[in-house]
Formats: sequence, structure tokens, C-alpha cells
Amino acid sequence: MRQKHFQVKAVKAVAPCKLIVTFGDDAVMDVDMTPLIRRNVVFAPLQELSLFLKAYLNQWGTGVVWIEDELDIAGDNLRAEAVEQAGGISHERIWEWMHRNKLTLDAAAEALGISRRMLAYYRNGEKTIPRHLWLACLGWERFTAEGYNEEFKNAA
Repeated sequence: MRQKHFQVKAVKAVAPCKLIVTFGDDAVMDVDMTPLIRRNVVFAPLQELSLFLKAYLNQWGTGVVWIEDELDIAGDNLRAEAVEQAGGISHERIWEWMHRNKLTLDAAAEALGISRRMLAYYRNGEKTIPRHLWLACLGWERFTAEGYNEEFKNAA
């Protein structure tokens, strides 16, 4: 993970289950770990406040660690969670949409009517994903899944 915006410069754990994370691009974001702790058994030990408060940066600045080689989270996952919690669309949604629909970068860009380069920026978290673009992803998926693809192409 080389992207500056996924590097973690600083982390502060505060009660209950909240991290204040400073990323390599100097963005400071709050991450409520409660949803992750509830939906991922791996994070269950973080319910114990004394452990949660021990959060620290790994030696490369690519993530946050609680127990070395056992319990950690990568910077890109932290950033995605922070973006989603703030009401934005994380880069992971684009990855998941492309994977779910077996789309290459070229095919996905064509489906959305944007350049390959712009889609790469969104997919890699380098640019904020506009809500209308995410809605276009969902719309494309719905039309394709329901067999409207040919009708959609003919209308365009």
C-alpha cells in the first residue's frame, strides 16, 4: 500500500471503540469501530476497553495494531470505514461492484460513461466518489441483472 491517503501517520484510541486517525495526506478522520467489532468475530476482543485503548501504528505506518501479528486493521480499510461513516462512498464499493459484475477497469468505465483514468482514481481512493456515480453503478447493475441491458443500449 503506497498511496499516501492510506498511510496512517497517527492514531488515538478513545472510549468507547473510537479511533481518531491521521492519514498520510493529513486528513484526520474519526472511525467508530463498533460496527466492525459487531460484524467481524476477529475484532470481538476489542470490546474490552483496556485492549482497545492500546491501539498503535504498525512499524510501516500502513495500519493500526492491537496485538502484534494477531489483531490489526489496514489503513485502506480504516479510511473506507471513516468515509462511509461520514456519509460518503468508499473506494471499496467500486471494487466490490466491479468484482460482483466481473468488470474490467475498461468495461466499468465504459458502462459508467467516464474515462478509465477517472475510474481508477475513484477505485484507488485518490478522488472522492460522487454520489451520482455510485447511483449510476447501482442503476447499471439493476438494468443489467434484469435484462434491460439491450433496451438501455438502444435508448442511449
